Amino acid sequence: MNISISILTGLVFGAVLSLVFFFVYKANAEKKRQAMDTEARKILDDARKEAERIKKEAALEAKDIVYVAKSDAEKELRERRKELNQQERRLRNKEEHLERKLDQIEKRESDLTRREKDFHSKERSIRDKENRLSNLIKEQTSVLERLSSLTREQARAELLRRVEEESRFEAAKLIKRIEDETRDTAEKKAAEVISLAIQRYASDYVSDATITAVTLPGDEMKGRIIGREGRNIRALEAATGVDLIVDDTPEVVTLSSFDPVRREVARIALERLIADGRIHPARIEEVVEKARKEVDAAIREEGEKAVFDLGLSGVHPDIIKLLGRLRYRTSYGQNVLQHSREVAYLSGLMAGELGVNIKLAKRSGLLHDIGKAVDHEVEGPHHEIGMNIARKYGEDERVLNAIACHHGDIEPLCVESALVAAADALSAARPGVRRESIENYIKRLKRLEEIATSYDGVDKCYAIQAGREIRIIVKPEDVSDEMSSLISREIAKKIQSELSYPGQIKIMVIRETRFVDYAK
Repeated sequence: MNISISILTGLVFGAVLSLVFFFVYKANAEKKRQAMDTEARKILDDARKEAERIKKEAALEAKDIVYVAKSDAEKELRERRKELNQQERRLRNKEEHLERKLDQIEKRESDLTRREKDFHSKERSIRDKENRLSNLIKEQTSVLERLSSLTREQARAELLRRVEEESRFEAAKLIKRIEDETRDTAEKKAAEVISLAIQRYASDYVSDATITAVTLPGDEMKGRIIGREGRNIRALEAATGVDLIVDDTPEVVTLSSFDPVRREVARIALERLIADGRIHPARIEEVVEKARKEVDAAIREEGEKAVFDLGLSGVHPDIIKLLGRLRYRTSYGQNVLQHSREVAYLSGLMAGELGVNIKLAKRSGLLHDIGKAVDHEVEGPHHEIGMNIARKYGEDERVLNAIACHHGDIEPLCVESALVAAADALSAARPGVRRESIENYIKRLKRLEEIATSYDGVDKCYAIQAGREIRIIVKPEDVSDEMSSLISREIAKKIQSELSYPGQIKIMVIRETRFVDYAK
Protein backbone atom coordinates (compact mmCIF):
# COMPACT_ATOMS: atom_id res chain seq x y z
CA MET A 1 0.00 0.00 0.00
CA ASN A 2 2.78 2.40 0.88
CA ILE A 3 4.66 1.46 -2.31
CA SER A 4 1.70 2.30 -4.50
CA ILE A 5 1.27 5.64 -2.81
CA SER A 6 4.96 6.40 -3.31
CA ILE A 7 4.74 5.57 -7.01
CA LEU A 8 1.60 7.63 -7.42
CA THR A 9 3.19 10.52 -5.63
CA GLY A 10 6.27 10.30 -7.86
CA LEU A 11 4.14 10.34 -11.01
CA VAL A 12 2.16 13.34 -9.85
CA PHE A 13 5.33 15.17 -8.97
CA GLY A 14 6.87 14.36 -12.37
CA ALA A 15 3.74 15.61 -14.16
CA VAL A 16 3.74 18.83 -12.20
CA LEU A 17 7.43 19.29 -12.84
CA SER A 18 6.86 18.75 -16.59
CA LEU A 19 4.13 21.38 -16.67
CA VAL A 20 6.38 23.81 -14.88
CA PHE A 21 9.17 23.24 -17.39
CA PHE A 22 6.72 23.62 -20.29
CA PHE A 23 5.46 26.99 -19.16
CA VAL A 24 8.99 28.20 -18.40
CA TYR A 25 10.20 27.14 -21.92
CA LYS A 26 7.20 28.84 -23.54
CA ALA A 27 7.88 32.09 -21.68
CA ASN A 28 11.55 32.03 -22.76
CA ALA A 29 10.62 31.32 -26.40
CA GLU A 30 8.23 34.27 -26.39
CA LYS A 31 10.97 36.53 -25.09
CA LYS A 32 13.42 35.32 -27.78
CA ARG A 33 10.83 35.90 -30.50
CA GLN A 34 10.22 39.42 -29.32
CA ALA A 35 13.99 40.06 -29.19
CA MET A 36 14.37 38.74 -32.71
CA ASP A 37 11.56 40.88 -34.03
CA THR A 38 13.19 43.92 -32.50
CA GLU A 39 16.54 42.99 -34.10
CA ALA A 40 14.88 42.46 -37.48
CA ARG A 41 13.17 45.84 -37.37
CA LYS A 42 16.51 47.41 -36.49
CA ILE A 43 18.28 45.67 -39.42
CA LEU A 44 15.53 46.82 -41.79
CA ASP A 45 15.91 50.37 -40.59
CA ASP A 46 19.67 50.24 -41.09
CA ALA A 47 19.19 48.80 -44.58
CA ARG A 48 16.73 51.55 -45.48
CA LYS A 49 19.17 54.17 -44.26
CA GLU A 50 22.07 52.56 -46.22
CA ALA A 51 19.96 52.37 -49.35
CA GLU A 52 19.08 56.04 -49.04
CA ARG A 53 22.75 56.89 -48.62
CA ILE A 54 23.80 54.80 -51.66
CA LYS A 55 20.99 56.33 -53.69
CA LYS A 56 22.18 59.82 -52.85
CA GLU A 57 25.83 58.94 -53.72
CA ALA A 58 24.74 57.39 -57.01
CA ALA A 59 22.79 60.48 -57.88
CA LEU A 60 25.82 62.64 -57.14
CA GLU A 61 28.09 60.39 -59.28
CA ALA A 62 25.59 60.44 -62.12
CA LYS A 63 25.53 64.21 -62.00
CA ASP A 64 29.36 64.28 -62.13
CA ILE A 65 29.42 61.88 -65.11
CA VAL A 66 26.84 63.91 -66.98
CA TYR A 67 28.85 67.04 -66.33
CA VAL A 68 32.11 65.49 -67.55
CA ALA A 69 30.43 64.05 -70.67
CA LYS A 70 28.85 67.39 -71.41
CA SER A 71 32.25 69.10 -71.07
CA ASP A 72 33.92 66.56 -73.40
CA ALA A 73 31.15 66.93 -75.94
CA GLU A 74 31.46 70.70 -75.92
CA LYS A 75 35.26 70.41 -76.31
CA GLU A 76 34.96 67.98 -79.21
CA LEU A 77 32.36 70.23 -80.83
CA ARG A 78 34.73 73.18 -80.62
CA GLU A 79 37.55 71.12 -82.21
CA ARG A 80 35.24 69.95 -84.99
CA ARG A 81 34.21 73.47 -85.72
CA LYS A 82 37.87 74.51 -85.82
CA GLU A 83 38.69 71.70 -88.29
CA LEU A 84 35.70 72.62 -90.43
CA ASN A 85 36.89 76.21 -90.54
CA GLN A 86 40.37 75.06 -91.61
CA GLN A 87 38.97 72.78 -94.31
CA GLU A 88 36.75 75.60 -95.49
CA ARG A 89 39.82 77.84 -95.83
CA ARG A 90 41.73 75.14 -97.72
CA LEU A 91 38.80 74.56 -100.07
CA ARG A 92 38.58 78.27 -100.69
CA ASN A 93 42.32 78.35 -101.53
CA LYS A 94 41.96 75.36 -103.86
CA GLU A 95 39.08 76.99 -105.64
CA GLU A 96 41.18 80.06 -106.19
CA HIS A 97 44.07 77.89 -107.44
CA LEU A 98 41.77 75.98 -109.79
CA GLU A 99 40.42 79.21 -111.18
CA ARG A 100 43.96 80.35 -111.95
CA LYS A 101 44.70 76.96 -113.59
CA LEU A 102 41.56 77.22 -115.69
CA ASP A 103 42.65 80.63 -116.89
CA GLN A 104 46.08 79.19 -117.86
CA ILE A 105 44.47 76.23 -119.63
CA GLU A 106 42.22 78.52 -121.62
CA LYS A 107 45.25 80.53 -122.68
CA ARG A 108 47.11 77.34 -123.69
CA GLU A 109 44.12 76.09 -125.64
CA SER A 110 44.03 79.31 -127.59
CA ASP A 111 47.80 79.00 -128.25
CA LEU A 112 47.41 75.36 -129.35
CA THR A 113 44.57 76.28 -131.67
CA ARG A 114 46.70 78.93 -133.24
CA ARG A 115 49.71 76.58 -133.54
CA GLU A 116 47.54 73.84 -135.00
CA LYS A 117 46.46 76.19 -137.73
CA ASP A 118 50.11 77.08 -138.39
CA PHE A 119 51.03 73.35 -138.39
CA HIS A 120 48.35 72.47 -140.93
CA SER A 121 49.55 75.23 -143.20
CA LYS A 122 53.16 74.02 -142.86
CA GLU A 123 52.07 70.41 -143.36
CA ARG A 124 50.38 71.35 -146.62
CA SER A 125 53.53 73.16 -147.67
CA ILE A 126 55.73 70.13 -146.78
CA ARG A 127 53.36 67.78 -148.60
CA ASP A 128 53.60 69.94 -151.69
CA LYS A 129 57.39 69.91 -151.44
CA GLU A 130 57.41 66.10 -151.00
CA ASN A 131 55.28 65.69 -154.09
CA ARG A 132 57.60 67.92 -156.08
CA LEU A 133 60.64 66.01 -154.70
CA SER A 134 59.04 62.64 -155.51
CA ASN A 135 58.37 63.76 -159.04
CA LEU A 136 61.93 65.01 -159.33
CA ILE A 137 63.31 61.66 -158.02
CA LYS A 138 61.18 59.77 -160.52
CA GLU A 139 62.48 61.98 -163.31
CA GLN A 140 66.09 61.51 -162.16
CA THR A 141 65.55 57.74 -161.77
CA SER A 142 64.18 57.46 -165.30
CA VAL A 143 67.17 59.45 -166.58
CA LEU A 144 69.61 57.18 -164.67
CA GLU A 145 67.85 54.06 -165.96
CA ARG A 146 68.16 55.35 -169.55
CA LEU A 147 71.83 56.19 -169.05
CA SER A 148 72.81 52.94 -167.22
CA SER A 149 70.50 50.61 -169.12
CA LEU A 150 69.42 49.14 -165.74
CA THR A 151 66.11 49.23 -163.98
CA ARG A 152 65.82 50.33 -160.40
CA GLU A 153 65.47 46.75 -159.14
CA GLN A 154 68.47 45.64 -161.22
CA ALA A 155 70.59 48.47 -159.87
CA ARG A 156 69.57 47.64 -156.28
CA ALA A 157 70.38 43.94 -156.83
CA GLU A 158 73.77 44.84 -158.31
CA LEU A 159 74.58 47.14 -155.41
CA LEU A 160 73.56 44.51 -152.86
CA ARG A 161 75.65 41.90 -154.67
CA ARG A 162 78.75 44.10 -154.58
CA VAL A 163 78.20 44.96 -150.91
CA GLU A 164 77.76 41.26 -150.12
CA GLU A 165 80.97 40.32 -151.96
CA GLU A 166 82.94 43.03 -150.17
CA SER A 167 81.46 41.96 -146.81
CA ARG A 168 82.32 38.33 -147.41
CA PHE A 169 85.86 39.26 -148.42
CA GLU A 170 86.32 41.38 -145.30
CA ALA A 171 84.77 38.67 -143.12
CA ALA A 172 87.05 36.02 -144.66
CA LYS A 173 90.11 38.19 -143.98
CA LEU A 174 88.98 38.78 -140.41
CA ILE A 175 88.29 35.07 -139.82
CA LYS A 176 91.68 34.10 -141.30
CA ARG A 177 93.47 36.65 -139.14
CA ILE A 178 91.67 35.44 -136.01
CA GLU A 179 92.39 31.79 -136.88
CA ASP A 180 96.08 32.55 -137.50
CA GLU A 181 96.39 34.44 -134.22
CA THR A 182 94.53 31.69 -132.33
CA ARG A 183 96.65 28.98 -133.95
CA ASP A 184 99.89 30.79 -133.13
CA THR A 185 98.81 31.33 -129.53
CA ALA A 186 97.60 27.76 -129.15
CA GLU A 187 100.77 26.30 -130.67
CA LYS A 188 102.97 28.39 -128.40
CA LYS A 189 100.95 27.44 -125.33
CA ALA A 190 100.90 23.76 -126.31
CA ALA A 191 104.65 23.75 -126.94
CA GLU A 192 105.23 25.42 -123.59
CA VAL A 193 103.04 22.97 -121.71
CA ILE A 194 104.55 19.93 -123.43
CA SER A 195 108.13 21.12 -122.90
CA LEU A 196 107.47 21.79 -119.21
CA ALA A 197 105.90 18.36 -118.80
CA ILE A 198 108.83 16.62 -120.51
CA GLN A 199 111.37 18.59 -118.45
CA ARG A 200 109.60 17.72 -115.19
CA TYR A 201 109.25 14.06 -116.10
CA ALA A 202 112.29 12.41 -117.63
CA SER A 203 112.35 8.66 -117.08
CA ASP A 204 114.34 5.83 -118.55
CA TYR A 205 112.55 3.76 -121.11
CA VAL A 206 112.01 0.02 -120.58
CA SER A 207 112.33 -2.22 -123.60
CA ASP A 208 111.35 -5.89 -123.42
CA ALA A 209 111.54 -8.74 -125.89
CA THR A 210 109.01 -11.39 -126.81
CA ILE A 211 111.37 -14.20 -125.92
CA THR A 212 113.27 -15.00 -122.72
CA ALA A 213 116.70 -16.61 -122.50
CA VAL A 214 117.53 -18.75 -119.45
CA THR A 215 121.19 -19.30 -118.62
CA LEU A 216 122.29 -22.86 -117.77
CA PRO A 217 125.20 -23.88 -115.54
CA GLY A 218 126.41 -26.22 -118.30
CA ASP A 219 125.38 -27.86 -121.55
CA GLU A 220 124.72 -31.17 -119.77
CA MET A 221 121.71 -29.48 -118.15
CA LYS A 222 120.01 -29.38 -121.56
CA GLY A 223 119.71 -33.16 -121.54
CA ARG A 224 118.15 -33.17 -118.08
CA ILE A 225 115.68 -30.48 -119.16
CA ILE A 226 114.70 -32.54 -122.20
CA GLY A 227 114.44 -35.72 -120.13
CA ARG A 228 114.00 -39.33 -121.24
CA GLU A 229 112.29 -39.31 -124.64
CA GLY A 230 111.52 -35.61 -124.11
CA ARG A 231 109.07 -36.14 -121.23
CA ASN A 232 110.48 -33.29 -119.10
CA ILE A 233 110.33 -30.67 -121.84
CA ARG A 234 106.84 -31.79 -122.85
CA ALA A 235 105.66 -31.60 -119.23
CA LEU A 236 107.15 -28.12 -118.84
CA GLU A 237 105.57 -26.86 -122.08
CA ALA A 238 102.20 -28.39 -121.15
CA ALA A 239 102.25 -26.91 -117.63
CA THR A 240 103.34 -23.39 -118.69
CA GLY A 241 101.91 -23.04 -122.21
CA VAL A 242 105.21 -21.77 -123.68
CA ASP A 243 107.63 -23.14 -126.26
CA LEU A 244 111.00 -24.28 -124.84
CA ILE A 245 113.67 -23.97 -127.54
CA VAL A 246 116.84 -25.99 -126.98
CA ASP A 247 119.35 -25.29 -129.76
CA ASP A 248 123.10 -25.20 -130.25
CA THR A 249 123.56 -21.98 -128.31
CA PRO A 250 125.94 -22.85 -125.47
CA GLU A 251 124.55 -22.82 -121.94
CA VAL A 252 121.30 -21.12 -122.95
CA VAL A 253 117.71 -22.25 -123.60
CA THR A 254 115.00 -19.96 -124.94
CA LEU A 255 111.39 -19.54 -123.82
CA SER A 256 109.00 -18.25 -126.47
CA SER A 257 105.32 -17.29 -126.04
CA PHE A 258 102.93 -14.56 -127.14
CA ASP A 259 101.75 -14.34 -123.50
CA PRO A 260 104.42 -12.62 -121.36
CA VAL A 261 102.79 -13.81 -118.12
CA ARG A 262 103.13 -17.42 -119.14
CA ARG A 263 106.70 -16.75 -120.24
CA GLU A 264 107.52 -15.24 -116.84
CA VAL A 265 105.98 -18.24 -115.03
CA ALA A 266 108.05 -20.59 -117.20
CA ARG A 267 111.24 -18.59 -116.55
CA ILE A 268 110.82 -18.67 -112.76
CA ALA A 269 109.90 -22.36 -112.78
CA LEU A 270 112.82 -23.35 -115.03
CA GLU A 271 115.36 -21.37 -113.02
CA ARG A 272 114.18 -23.06 -109.79
CA LEU A 273 114.23 -26.49 -111.37
CA ILE A 274 117.78 -25.89 -112.59
CA ALA A 275 118.86 -24.66 -109.14
CA ASP A 276 117.14 -27.59 -107.40
CA GLY A 277 118.39 -30.22 -109.83
CA ARG A 278 115.31 -32.42 -109.44
CA ILE A 279 113.70 -32.33 -112.86
CA HIS A 280 110.83 -34.74 -113.53
CA PRO A 281 107.16 -34.27 -114.55
CA ALA A 282 105.68 -34.33 -111.02
CA ARG A 283 108.27 -31.85 -109.74
CA ILE A 284 107.76 -29.64 -112.80
CA GLU A 285 104.03 -29.36 -112.17
CA GLU A 286 104.62 -28.53 -108.50
CA VAL A 287 107.21 -25.83 -109.23
CA VAL A 288 105.14 -24.33 -112.05
CA GLU A 289 102.12 -23.99 -109.75
CA LYS A 290 104.21 -22.21 -107.12
CA ALA A 291 105.71 -19.93 -109.76
CA ARG A 292 102.23 -19.10 -111.07
CA LYS A 293 101.10 -18.06 -107.58
CA GLU A 294 104.20 -15.91 -107.17
CA VAL A 295 103.60 -14.22 -110.52
CA ASP A 296 99.96 -13.56 -109.60
CA ALA A 297 101.09 -11.95 -106.35
CA ALA A 298 103.71 -9.92 -108.22
CA ILE A 299 101.08 -8.80 -110.74
CA ARG A 300 98.85 -7.54 -107.96
CA GLU A 301 101.77 -5.79 -106.25
CA GLU A 302 102.80 -4.09 -109.50
CA GLY A 303 99.26 -2.84 -110.07
CA GLU A 304 98.90 -1.59 -106.49
CA LYS A 305 102.29 0.12 -106.69
CA ALA A 306 101.32 1.92 -109.91
CA VAL A 307 98.05 3.14 -108.39
CA PHE A 308 99.75 4.16 -105.12
CA ASP A 309 102.58 6.01 -106.86
CA LEU A 310 100.08 8.08 -108.83
CA GLY A 311 97.99 8.85 -105.75
CA LEU A 312 94.77 7.36 -107.14
CA SER A 313 91.95 5.85 -105.11
CA GLY A 314 88.79 3.84 -105.68
CA VAL A 315 90.31 1.64 -108.38
CA HIS A 316 88.59 -1.74 -108.66
CA PRO A 317 90.77 -4.72 -107.57
CA ASP A 318 90.24 -6.46 -110.93
CA ILE A 319 91.52 -3.37 -112.76
CA ILE A 320 94.55 -3.30 -110.43
CA LYS A 321 95.26 -6.91 -111.40
CA LEU A 322 94.97 -6.07 -115.10
CA LEU A 323 97.39 -3.16 -114.60
CA GLY A 324 99.87 -5.57 -113.04
CA ARG A 325 99.56 -7.85 -116.11
CA LEU A 326 100.77 -4.95 -118.25
CA ARG A 327 104.14 -5.32 -116.51
CA TYR A 328 104.65 -8.41 -118.69
CA ARG A 329 103.20 -6.87 -121.87
CA THR A 330 105.22 -5.04 -124.53
CA SER A 331 104.35 -2.86 -127.51
CA TYR A 332 107.08 -2.40 -130.11
CA GLY A 333 109.49 -3.47 -127.38
CA GLN A 334 108.20 -0.84 -124.90
CA ASN A 335 106.93 -2.09 -121.53
CA VAL A 336 103.22 -1.22 -121.45
CA LEU A 337 102.93 -0.70 -117.67
CA GLN A 338 105.88 1.68 -117.66
CA HIS A 339 104.38 3.40 -120.71
CA SER A 340 101.01 3.76 -118.93
CA ARG A 341 102.65 5.20 -115.82
CA GLU A 342 104.58 7.64 -117.98
CA VAL A 343 101.42 8.71 -119.82
CA ALA A 344 99.68 9.21 -116.47
CA TYR A 345 102.51 11.39 -115.15
CA LEU A 346 102.71 13.46 -118.35
CA SER A 347 98.92 13.90 -118.44
CA GLY A 348 98.90 15.03 -114.82
CA LEU A 349 101.73 17.51 -115.39
CA MET A 350 100.05 19.04 -118.44
CA ALA A 351 96.68 19.13 -116.62
CA GLY A 352 98.33 21.03 -113.79
CA GLU A 353 99.79 23.56 -116.24
CA LEU A 354 96.37 24.07 -117.85
CA GLY A 355 94.43 24.14 -114.58
CA VAL A 356 92.14 21.16 -115.30
CA ASN A 357 91.38 17.98 -113.30
CA ILE A 358 94.78 16.41 -112.46
CA LYS A 359 93.35 13.28 -110.81
CA LEU A 360 91.13 12.57 -113.82
CA ALA A 361 94.03 13.08 -116.23
CA LYS A 362 96.27 10.69 -114.27
CA ARG A 363 93.54 8.07 -113.94
CA SER A 364 92.75 8.24 -117.66
CA GLY A 365 96.43 8.06 -118.59
CA LEU A 366 97.05 5.02 -116.39
CA LEU A 367 94.05 3.12 -117.79
CA HIS A 368 94.32 4.19 -121.45
CA ASP A 369 96.05 0.90 -122.51
CA ILE A 370 94.26 -1.42 -120.04
CA GLY A 371 92.81 -3.33 -122.99
CA LYS A 372 96.29 -4.61 -123.91
CA ALA A 373 96.23 -6.80 -120.80
CA VAL A 374 93.63 -9.06 -122.45
CA ASP A 375 93.79 -8.15 -126.16
CA HIS A 376 95.26 -11.57 -126.96
CA GLU A 377 92.19 -13.16 -125.34
CA VAL A 378 89.40 -10.83 -126.57
CA GLU A 379 88.67 -9.85 -130.17
CA GLY A 380 88.82 -6.19 -131.16
CA PRO A 381 91.18 -3.18 -130.92
CA HIS A 382 92.69 -2.60 -127.52
CA HIS A 383 91.05 0.83 -127.00
CA GLU A 384 87.57 -0.66 -127.43
CA ILE A 385 88.45 -3.57 -125.14
CA GLY A 386 89.82 -1.17 -122.54
CA MET A 387 86.73 1.06 -122.73
CA ASN A 388 84.45 -1.94 -122.17
CA ILE A 389 86.55 -3.09 -119.21
CA ALA A 390 86.48 0.38 -117.62
CA ARG A 391 82.72 0.66 -118.16
CA LYS A 392 82.23 -2.78 -116.58
CA TYR A 393 83.97 -1.66 -113.39
CA GLY A 394 82.15 1.69 -113.13
CA GLU A 395 84.75 4.17 -114.32
CA ASP A 396 83.75 7.75 -115.16
CA GLU A 397 82.46 8.51 -118.67
CA ARG A 398 85.34 10.93 -119.18
CA VAL A 399 87.81 8.12 -118.46
CA LEU A 400 85.98 5.94 -121.00
CA ASN A 401 86.23 8.71 -123.58
CA ALA A 402 89.97 9.15 -122.93
CA ILE A 403 90.56 5.41 -123.42
CA ALA A 404 88.49 5.31 -126.61
CA CYS A 405 89.97 8.39 -128.28
CA HIS A 406 93.67 8.19 -127.41
CA HIS A 407 94.43 6.96 -130.96
CA GLY A 408 92.12 9.51 -132.58
CA ASP A 409 89.30 7.09 -133.44
CA ILE A 410 86.67 9.39 -131.89
CA GLU A 411 86.62 13.03 -130.86
CA PRO A 412 87.65 13.89 -127.26
CA LEU A 413 84.82 15.17 -125.08
CA CYS A 414 87.00 16.89 -122.48
CA VAL A 415 90.45 18.46 -122.14
CA GLU A 416 91.74 15.49 -120.13
CA SER A 417 91.05 13.11 -123.05
CA ALA A 418 93.09 15.29 -125.41
CA LEU A 419 95.92 15.45 -122.85
CA VAL A 420 96.02 11.64 -122.61
CA ALA A 421 96.29 11.35 -126.39
CA ALA A 422 99.12 13.91 -126.44
CA ALA A 423 100.94 12.21 -123.54
CA ASP A 424 100.57 8.82 -125.26
CA ALA A 425 102.18 10.21 -128.41
CA LEU A 426 104.97 11.82 -126.35
CA SER A 427 105.73 8.64 -124.44
CA ALA A 428 105.83 6.52 -127.59
CA ALA A 429 107.81 9.03 -129.66
CA ARG A 430 110.82 9.49 -127.38
CA PRO A 431 114.00 8.29 -129.10
CA GLY A 432 114.86 4.70 -128.28
CA VAL A 433 111.61 3.92 -126.54
CA ARG A 434 110.21 1.75 -129.28
CA ARG A 435 112.26 -0.29 -131.66
CA GLU A 436 111.37 -1.42 -135.12
CA SER A 437 113.32 -3.29 -137.73
CA ILE A 438 114.82 -1.19 -140.53
CA GLU A 439 113.03 -3.30 -143.14
CA ASN A 440 109.61 -2.68 -141.61
CA TYR A 441 110.43 1.00 -141.19
CA ILE A 442 111.37 1.45 -144.86
CA LYS A 443 108.33 -0.54 -146.00
CA ARG A 444 106.05 1.66 -143.93
CA LEU A 445 107.53 4.86 -145.40
CA LYS A 446 107.16 3.52 -148.94
CA ARG A 447 103.60 2.44 -148.28
CA LEU A 448 102.75 5.88 -146.94
CA GLU A 449 104.00 7.51 -150.14
CA GLU A 450 102.22 4.90 -152.30
CA ILE A 451 98.91 5.58 -150.56
CA ALA A 452 99.31 9.34 -151.04
CA THR A 453 100.27 9.16 -154.74
CA SER A 454 97.36 6.84 -155.54
CA TYR A 455 94.93 9.80 -155.49
CA ASP A 456 94.28 11.93 -158.58
CA GLY A 457 95.66 15.44 -158.49
CA VAL A 458 98.63 14.59 -156.22
CA ASP A 459 101.88 15.96 -157.66
CA LYS A 460 104.48 15.04 -155.02
CA CYS A 461 104.55 13.56 -151.54
CA TYR A 462 107.22 13.21 -148.86
CA ALA A 463 107.23 11.06 -145.70
CA ILE A 464 109.17 13.01 -143.05
CA GLN A 465 109.84 12.92 -139.31
CA ALA A 466 110.48 9.17 -139.29
CA GLY A 467 107.12 8.46 -140.86
CA ARG A 468 105.11 10.52 -138.38
CA GLU A 469 104.18 13.12 -140.99
CA ILE A 470 103.47 13.00 -144.71
CA ARG A 471 103.36 16.15 -146.82
CA ILE A 472 101.37 16.01 -150.05
CA ILE A 473 101.62 18.66 -152.78
CA VAL A 474 98.60 18.73 -155.11
CA LYS A 475 98.13 20.35 -158.52
CA PRO A 476 96.24 23.61 -157.92
CA GLU A 477 94.61 23.58 -161.35
CA ASP A 478 93.14 20.09 -160.74
CA VAL A 479 92.36 20.18 -157.01
CA SER A 480 90.34 22.88 -155.19
CA ASP A 481 90.62 23.81 -151.52
CA GLU A 482 87.57 21.71 -150.70
CA MET A 483 89.02 18.73 -152.58
CA SER A 484 92.31 19.18 -150.67
CA SER A 485 90.49 18.80 -147.37
CA LEU A 486 88.66 15.73 -148.68
CA ILE A 487 91.92 14.14 -149.90
CA SER A 488 93.58 14.60 -146.49
CA ARG A 489 90.67 12.89 -144.72
CA GLU A 490 90.54 10.00 -147.20
CA ILE A 491 94.31 9.40 -146.98
CA ALA A 492 94.11 9.43 -143.18
CA LYS A 493 91.30 6.84 -143.23
CA LYS A 494 93.20 4.63 -145.70
CA ILE A 495 96.39 4.78 -143.60
CA GLN A 496 94.44 3.83 -140.47
CA SER A 497 92.85 0.86 -142.20
CA GLU A 498 95.95 -0.50 -143.98
CA LEU A 499 99.01 0.32 -141.82
CA SER A 500 100.18 -0.49 -138.30
CA TYR A 501 102.21 2.27 -136.70
CA PRO A 502 102.96 3.69 -133.24
CA GLY A 503 101.46 7.00 -132.19
CA GLN A 504 99.86 9.06 -134.94
CA ILE A 505 100.68 10.27 -138.46
CA LYS A 506 100.05 13.84 -139.57
CA ILE A 507 98.75 14.27 -143.11
CA MET A 508 99.41 17.74 -144.58
CA VAL A 509 97.99 18.58 -148.01
CA ILE A 510 99.54 21.69 -149.65
CA ARG A 511 97.77 23.50 -152.48
CA GLU A 512 99.83 26.37 -153.83
CA THR A 513 99.24 28.69 -156.78
CA ARG A 514 102.14 30.80 -158.05
CA PHE A 515 101.91 33.68 -160.48
CA VAL A 516 105.17 34.64 -162.22
CA ASP A 517 105.79 37.57 -164.50
CA TYR A 518 108.89 39.39 -165.74
CA ALA A 519 109.65 43.09 -165.96
CA LYS A 520 111.46 43.78 -169.21
